[in-house]
Amino acid sequence: MLTLYDCSTAPSPRRARILLAEKGLAHATVEVDLKNGEQLGEAYRKINPLCTVPALRTADGLVLTDNAAITTYLEARYPQPPLLGVTAEEKAEIASWNWRIEFEGLLAIAEALRNSAPAMAKRALPGPVDYVQIPELAQRGLARLQQFLITLNDRLAGRDFVATDRFSIADITAVVAVDFARVVKVKPDERHPHLQRWRAIMAGRASMSA
Repeated sequence: MLTLYDCSTAPSPRRARILLAEKGLAHATVEVDLKNGEQLGEAYRKINPLCTVPALRTADGLVLTDNAAITTYLEARYPQPPLLGVTAEEKAEIASWNWRIEFEGLLAIAEALRNSAPAMAKRALPGPVDYVQIPELAQRGLARLQQFLITLNDRLAGRDFVATDRFSIADITAVVAVDFARVVKVKPDERHPHLQRWRAIMAGRASMSA
């Protein structure tokens, strides 16, 4: 049985939950209380020294400590439906867009949030080391996020999926990024019609409620 170390309110483990749902994989869930710092405690450090969620324990006892490892493992172990592409061209396009969404979208949002939220005054980066906030990075993150929405909207003109002509991990990452942006009071509007249409299509997938 797969076991997901999760936090229902955090964006990163949501990516893993949607992936598991798309693969149709049952799993046990262990909730990690990020708000009260459970991820920094000794017990969880023994599971994941990175002090982050998600982490996935496989039936063989292997612990995968980030979304990249979880996605690679699940795709190789459970190849249907293919979410990382089938052909070399698909795999490249999906990998490229997934990386861009992480870097231009998710990291921009995290930059804005973690460098401005009072509760994260000494936690500007996730992980075992404390880093102080840099307010200028919060402003840059918001600017990057606005550009990301424009980029994604332009990409989705005339398309139902981000990377190729089928649903992929890039769509999962993009959904989580677009929804997570609300924590810094940013969301698609009339300037992003293609993005809004795509998000409505994504809402029809059962996995999105995971």
